[in-house]
Amino acid sequence: MQRTPVNGIEVFLTIVREGSLRAAAKALGVGAPAVSLQLKALEERLGVDLLFRTTRSIELTEAGRVLFDAAAPAYRDMGYAVKKAQEMAKSTTGTLRLSMSRGAYMTAVTPVLNAFLVQNPGIKLDISWSEELADIVRDGFHAGIRQGDILAPDMIAVRVTDPLVPAFFAAPEYLRIHGRPRHPRDLLAHPCIRYRMPTSGQIKEWRVLENGQEKRIDPPMRLSFDTVIGVIQAAREGHGIGWSLRATMADYLETGELETVLDEYTASLPPFYLYFPKQNSRLECLRLFIDCLKAHRGKGAAQGFGLPAPER
Repeated sequence: MQRTPVNGIEVFLTIVREGSLRAAAKALGVGAPAVSLQLKALEERLGVDLLFRTTRSIELTEAGRVLFDAAAPAYRDMGYAVKKAQEMAKSTTGTLRLSMSRGAYMTAVTPVLNAFLVQNPGIKLDISWSEELADIVRDGFHAGIRQGDILAPDMIAVRVTDPLVPAFFAAPEYLRIHGRPRHPRDLLAHPCIRYRMPTSGQIKEWRVLENGQEKRIDPPMRLSFDTVIGVIQAAREGHGIGWSLRATMADYLETGELETVLDEYTASLPPFYLYFPKQNSRLECLRLFIDCLKAHRGKGAAQGFGLPAPER
């Protein structure tokens, strides 16, 4: 495909609009010799003269008239398109598309959602819940939230929570019938409800903390699900003991449908990070969302919850 020699078009259009090379140079903020050289280079690339130049005035040649009549409106349209693209980056209105798990939503987003929506009435959040590791660029998301900061090299990660608190849990009726485990080894005598990671298909190991040492255990599996809500539902139905983030079952703990066990043996998990491609780092809507998440985390530290200050 033949390339169109567009370099110098802006200079040519400005000369015609301003009426002289000197006036065009002033409008463009460059020296008159630079304008003259760019015009000459454009004419050489096109192989045709565009202007009749005298000491008193300039006039369009026939070829110059053809180019001006066609290029001027096109250049105005391009300028409009560039302006709209710049406004999109700085805009505080529009839709922010996010991908995250249910656990990430309940842990990182739920505490700040109402405040963010009130403070930013022009921003809509389009949130996709998925347990899989989404390709946010391919799938059209502006950002995602996931556990840990091990990401592709072209991604930026921002920590938005503190280390996560998991819990072992079961239905009260199940514990009444089968007894409460008092030590992690007691899990060997219980049917365990495990989470299978949908992306890799692997069963997620459970973590325990004993004598200050973190250990990973692999108790016998009776049921497995590729969603956390499946693990929680099976536990509510009395099928055994599950393990997940405490925030994902908080409602059921409040209603008494679930109870936690082995609390003294729970080991914290890596925090959630919001991640996005570098190309989205200038989006104002995304910046406002990140600021809201980080402010909430910082507020927890300021109130003396023993949490570290937010990373900057």
